[in-house]
Amino acid sequence: MPGTRKLGRKTDIRIAMLKNLVTALLENGKISTTEARAKEIRPIAEKMITLGKKNTLHTRRQALAFIQSEDVVKKLFDEIAPKYAERNGGYTRIYKGGVRRGDAAPTAIIELV
Repeated sequence: MPGTRKLGRKTDIRIAMLKNLVTALLENGKISTTEARAKEIRPIAEKMITLGKKNTLHTRRQALAFIQSEDVVKKLFDEIAPKYAERNGGYTRIYKGGVRRGDAAPTAIIELV
């Protein structure tokens, strides 16, 4: 699922970080992170919402394999996905922010539309 950006991490650590970011995005609706991470989690989050729109046992299990919280999966299938029933993709939006003070990394806010 993850794309081609390595984000300065080894594979297993990077996948765990992406799972945590997607879970936080679906739980809160909006997170602030670096631009590279936001661009990396966007297709994953959109795939999870697409799975939520199908709403079968199989898609619930696929979502549970990636999303780390059962409460977030329940929220995805019961609240988030029905809002996008008429929409064909484009469920997230990325706003570019400034630079992070400590290391001057470009930041971004990713949110559900």
